Amino acid sequence: MSDAPSGPPHGQPQPAEYRIEDLAHRSGATVRTIRAYQDRGLLPKPERRGRANVYGDAHLARLGQISGLLDRGYTLASIKELLEAWDAGRGLGGVLGLAAEVDGPWTDEEPGRITRAELDERFGGARDDAAVEDAVRLGVLVRLPSSPGEFLVPSPRELAVAAELHAAGVPLPAISGHLRELRTQVEHIATRFLDFTTEHVFHPYLGHRPTDEEATEAASLVRRLRPLAQQTVDAELARAMRTLATRYLRHHLTSPAPAAAPKDEDDAEQVALPAATVRAVRALVGPQNVAAFITAAAEREVQARTMDGLLAAPRDGREASDGSDT
Repeated sequence: MSDAPSGPPHGQPQPAEYRIEDLAHRSGATVRTIRAYQDRGLLPKPERRGRANVYGDAHLARLGQISGLLDRGYTLASIKELLEAWDAGRGLGGVLGLAAEVDGPWTDEEPGRITRAELDERFGGARDDAAVEDAVRLGVLVRLPSSPGEFLVPSPRELAVAAELHAAGVPLPAISGHLRELRTQVEHIATRFLDFTTEHVFHPYLGHRPTDEEATEAASLVRRLRPLAQQTVDAELARAMRTLATRYLRHHLTSPAPAAAPKDEDDAEQVALPAATVRAVRALVGPQNVAAFITAAAEREVQARTMDGLLAAPRDGREASDGSDT
């Protein structure tokens, strides 16, 4: 009586087997990377069959886990610890849930798409390749290799703001420059918020590898705190705009118009003034009155010197005589 054939029961699929080149192709990793992971203990050793190494679906799944953790910012050393915990049965649910929560969307806005023709029409109908390239560099537009005539729009609201500003008369280069400046300031605000919450909220979870329970708690905190940064910035921006816009418009609408320049070009002359003098005058009378103040001061000095000259001049010729004729 012969032995029963080895392998999976009848009707079940044969487990997948890969050579290292096949595993690299399926996983997206290079052969060199796979071997490096094996040397570090991140990847189980393959099964040896004669002179060949055979890999399976477990190796493919492990490469996917490593890639996902690397994308979330984990180092290879920390990934090894996490995978060892996983293999020991301690679980990664909380840790991976925390990573997914941090990596999740920080806005409820859905990305959109726009064709080049729609984009040109939205911005006045003129084709501006330089402006489009600038928008791509800023990430306002993302090229779609599969659809050359379309762009992905990560934030349709941001694109709508740019379109409204352009329709109001703002040049596209000025809009791009404003966005770059704004991003620098907003990134500073985001950094301050993260530093603040790290110090006061997340410090118990730092400095050690969190347990599954700790990671679950931290993920819950991230989910609760996620909208707070935007809500705070929205409220403070509204307050600042209400205060500053009112003050700004009141100033410009009620301030007297600056003195008109002479109509005759022969009567006008450009004169360079020391910067310190101009700053002092601006601080004294305000920026809108600098030219009028300097003009009035100069005219006053001229009049004073004219008066001094008249007072010092001989009167009726009497001062011209020293009395020697008598």
